[in-house]
Amino acid sequence: MDSYPDFSAKNLSSSSNMSASLPGQVGLNATGGPPSMSISRLFPALLECFGIILCGYIAGRANIITSTQAKGLGNFVSRFALPALLFKNMVVLNFSDVNWSFLYSILVAKAAVFFLVCVLTLLVASPANRFSKAGLFPIFATQSNDFALGYPIVEALYQTTYPEYLQYIYLVAPISLMMLNPLGFIFCEIQKWRDNRTVSHSKIKIVGLALLRVLQNPIVFMVFIGIASNFILGQKIPEYLENFLDGLGSSFSGSALFYLGLTMVGQTKKLTKGMFVALILLITAKLLMMPFLCREMVELLDKSSSAVNHTSLSNYAFLYGVFPAAPGVAIFASQFNMEVGIITSGMVISTFVSAPIMYVSAWLLTIPSMDPNPLAAALQNVSFDISIVSLVSLIWSLIVVILSKKYKQLPHMITTNLLVAQFITCIGMVIWNFTVKQKDVTVQILVFIFLYSSLYSTYLWTGFLSFSLFLLRRRETVKIPIGFIIIAGWGVPTLLVGILLIVGERNSTSIDSAFFYGKHQIITTAVVLFISILMSGISLMCMNRNRQESNYENLSSCLWWLFNQEPGRLYVELQFFCAVFNFGQGFISFGIFGLDKHLIILPFKRRLEFFWGGREASGHTDPILPEEIRMTCQQFVHYHRDHCVKSIVKGRRCGAKISTGIFFGCDLVNWLIQVGLASDRGEAVMYGDRLMKGGVIQHITNEFEFRDEYLYYRFIQKRATTAESQ
Repeated sequence: MDSYPDFSAKNLSSSSNMSASLPGQVGLNATGGPPSMSISRLFPALLECFGIILCGYIAGRANIITSTQAKGLGNFVSRFALPALLFKNMVVLNFSDVNWSFLYSILVAKAAVFFLVCVLTLLVASPANRFSKAGLFPIFATQSNDFALGYPIVEALYQTTYPEYLQYIYLVAPISLMMLNPLGFIFCEIQKWRDNRTVSHSKIKIVGLALLRVLQNPIVFMVFIGIASNFILGQKIPEYLENFLDGLGSSFSGSALFYLGLTMVGQTKKLTKGMFVALILLITAKLLMMPFLCREMVELLDKSSSAVNHTSLSNYAFLYGVFPAAPGVAIFASQFNMEVGIITSGMVISTFVSAPIMYVSAWLLTIPSMDPNPLAAALQNVSFDISIVSLVSLIWSLIVVILSKKYKQLPHMITTNLLVAQFITCIGMVIWNFTVKQKDVTVQILVFIFLYSSLYSTYLWTGFLSFSLFLLRRRETVKIPIGFIIIAGWGVPTLLVGILLIVGERNSTSIDSAFFYGKHQIITTAVVLFISILMSGISLMCMNRNRQESNYENLSSCLWWLFNQEPGRLYVELQFFCAVFNFGQGFISFGIFGLDKHLIILPFKRRLEFFWGGREASGHTDPILPEEIRMTCQQFVHYHRDHCVKSIVKGRRCGAKISTGIFFGCDLVNWLIQVGLASDRGEAVMYGDRLMKGGVIQHITNEFEFRDEYLYYRFIQKRATTAESQ
């Protein structure tokens, strides 16, 4: 986890030396040669890309740019900026320098993933929507975000070492679009025909519609036009045309990433309880199966004369496979109106999950040898750094839980114990970082007891939390044995560590806390994790929920070491993720519990609105309204108010009493879209906000601005509206 013990370091070194002698591996572990990629530029590139994506998400989430307005930006990116970029690069591409074996290796890998996902989906999916899933799921697993996210990453890694790799992005992307996507479209057309058998669809028409969708894609036809122009213009673009293409093409990267952030807003809300299993399997196929198959196919089929270039290409293929799913897949799902929830949510999740995988994979691929010493130091530093930052997150989360007084209630009482266990674990890791540098065995054993008693507790508290949620869902609060759970949550881990000290044999040469007591410790960790996963899995499966996935990694690493003591690079990557999930649990806890809505978010938002000159929380508005607000309110009051009142205003239970004349904010949003006063939910929120500022509606306690949520609002009496008085 943090480093390697000596008994595994020998195996690690031997596997490293053995891999250096295998065909196609020469150069990967060679020392003294130049690196195949510039890893120092990767983190700034990831920060730039995901920073722009975050800006787009914030703009959409804050309704600065509505979904209708975002479509305009999307049309510019896909119909102007990207075609210009593709055309220019296709024209200047030197086909004599292209490694065609690399391209058909990627094609074979993509085809293998496509057909595997397709066949498995046809076998296990329900008959009602079998063909729609068999069409869209394989496209999700094989079509990568090559241009918006992939190109900046490849440019950062290979611009100074293998600049010719940049051109492969433009050649690999059409593989999915022209050769694999048509098969998925055919399945979707079949599903449409099955859902509406009154419309006759011949086999030729179904295939024709699928091919038409491919040809309508700007990427496809611009690639063809660019290749034709390559031979006509002799790989030289006229100067006046080149400047024009540069102007359009240079706007693509930032616009595409910003648009990607906009498309992520609200997508995870479409995720239902029954979609979790399919979503996890899809992301696994895209981010794990795809990169490994790409790398292995290049290793098997590439015929490069240079062993160094062969290895570099295989590494490049692995990184290419990690690129997340493209937003275009979500567009396909929306066009067919099939599997929208899974595809859009998967696109969002895979985008953010891919970032750490890309960074760790690229870092490991640049290591000239699998020498355990630098890896041990790096893993130890990662664990220490993450523990420090996680401590800050946990302190914040504990303060929020205490101030909100939720720790007195279930299940927050168990959550508080989980946070305390995570806090002690991080402190133990920080102390261990200094203890391993000393030779005092007694101190090391005491710190080990402190560290692993709390770490095992975090595993058990996760299972107990899931179990308590299950009982609460079944309204069996009185049957929750809270006293027994607290004793077991702290006592069982301490007992296990005590038994480990008695039975286990300490490895005197190991400095890694994960291997301090060798195989006995690995078995103990695996058993505790298995119990936690079993409790969580059964409880959450009964509730159709899935929350704590992090334990599966802290288990994969243990089982890998037990059954295969020659780890290799994949094992090292698992170890890094182990360190992240073990000592970075505070980040997850902070995201779930540290941002309390009523204690943190809402007061901060009201204060921010006040400083920005917006409406104060009391609900008062300026006496002089802008013309746009005044006209909107007058139009609504004269032509739409009565109809709206009849449609959405009802008597509803508000606390202990039933209030009349109120409605939900989301009901008004739905009504505005239904009658055509707004084209999407973003515009409807803006419309409702103008009604609120104009004094037509108000929150029942004047606490919130207008939101597309289940918040109570009421119409103000006509004689009191600000807009009419002006």
